[in-house]
Formats: sequence, C-alpha cells, structure tokens
Amino acid sequence: MPLDVRLLDYARDPLAKLYGAYRTCYTPKTPGEVWEEIADGRIAPDDIRAFVAERLKTGHASPLEQVVFWFGIGGVSRSLSHQFVRHRIGISFEQQSQRYVRYREERLDYVMPRTWRERGLGDDYDRLMGEITRVYQAALAAGVPAEDARFVLPNATPTNFQVMVNFTELLHIADLRLCWRAQWEIRHMVALMRREVLRAVPELGGQLQPKCGDRRMGYCDEPIQEWGRCPIGKVRPHKEQLLDLFRRQGAGGMAPLGEADLRSVEDAGNEEEAAPSGGAGGPSAPVGP
Repeated sequence: MPLDVRLLDYARDPLAKLYGAYRTCYTPKTPGEVWEEIADGRIAPDDIRAFVAERLKTGHASPLEQVVFWFGIGGVSRSLSHQFVRHRIGISFEQQSQRYVRYREERLDYVMPRTWRERGLGDDYDRLMGEITRVYQAALAAGVPAEDARFVLPNATPTNFQVMVNFTELLHIADLRLCWRAQWEIRHMVALMRREVLRAVPELGGQLQPKCGDRRMGYCDEPIQEWGRCPIGKVRPHKEQLLDLFRRQGAGGMAPLGEADLRSVEDAGNEEEAAPSGGAGGPSAPVGP
C-alpha cells in the first residue's frame, strides 16, 4: 500500500504570525500596534522574512508554537504509528480505528519491508498475510466484534492519520526521524512531510533537518560507529571530534561535573556581601576604640 502524505492546511500567513510573536517580545509596542503595521504594509514582506530568518538563528523557539500545520497521512503501518504517537507535546492525532473500521477486502492491505524480499522471504510474508486475512474475515463472519477480530491483525496493517502539529514539535520530530538511524518507514514519512512544508513555506521547510544539521544542533551525538556509516557523516561533525578539538586547543580542563561545579553555576551572580547586623532592624552602631 503506497505511503501518502499531504499538507492539508497550515496557519494563515505563518511568517507574519512569527513576526508578530517575535516582535511582541522585543518591542514596547502592543501586539495590536505591531499587527496594524503588518496589515497596512508599513512592514514589507521582505522585512518580515528577514526579521524571522534572523530570529530563527537565535534559538528563541516559543514563538514557533504559534504556527500550526495539518497533515493527512495514509498507508503507514501500525509499526510506524506506535513510534509516531510517542511524540506527545504540541501534536494532536486522529487515527483510523480498528475497532469501528471493518476490513472486508478480499485480501488485506499491508506494508512489507523490502528486506523480506531481499532475503528471499517475500512469499512467506505474503502467505502469512493471506492466512491472517482468512482468519480475520472468518471471525467477522462468525459474529466476532471488530474490536475483538482486530487482535489477529499484525503491525504490518496500514493505518491513516490526520495530524495537527506546531512548528516547534515538527522541528523536534525532524531532529529525530530524519536521522539516518531512524526506522526507514517513519524516516520516509517525515521526509515527505518536510517536502510538503518546503513547497508551501520554504522559509520554514528549510529549517527541518536531522539534529546534526547546520540549522539544528549542528553535530551528531549518535554512536560514532553509526556516524561513520551515515551518508552525511562526511559533512557533519561528530561530538567526539568536537570534544577532541576542545581538548587539543587547551580551552579548558575536561572533567565530569561534580556538585561543587554545579553550585558554582547556581551561585554565579548571586553572591551577597555580608552586611553588618544591627538592633531593631537598623544598622549597627560603629564600634569605638
């Protein structure tokens, strides 16, 4: 069953919304005044794009939550869906129900990883899915409720989503799922989501990268052996390389952080000079010779 990813809709004028959110943080003007400037053209679209581009470089992420995308996703496996729904903050899922939807096709659709055919097991996979189809349909015909018949359905069973996600969470999803180490199916799905955003709002779609991307964390923190196998490992550094460079430059002493180190950060800037104490809340009288 083919994977289908479509950008159904997105927040109207997302760059203007980001501009308004960012400007609210950095101007004495009210949001109403900022939006009046946007509406009457005092802030040109090119200026909005340039301002947002600069803010995106700073890591100020909370305004990104105010831009929302809706995706329609079909033909993904239940194996993928179990991974996808682990993203919980800033995202909302509506998923096809196996309790209310009865699969009555002559043969159930299912997702087959290509490795099964590459290892010569494709026919075995097909036969197993055929038998599952037979047993599932026999259960429905015998009056077993769909919510119980579904117990025989495998992780390969396809499912559909409508998803609402804000841009902050979409960036996080891309960080993890565009990584070479992500499972192939969800990596492909998120790559298609990225392409959809890139077509609709290129200024934002270009921000969606794996976590090693130059617009994200910037380096790989996966096991170094996996970094060596990654197709983009030659153009993105590994954290061990950066730490080694830090050591060789003598920029500081590398050591695990102890409690004293953490306290030094906690207390930085909070030191108070010991003030002399006085009676009744007043200053102490000078002590004479």
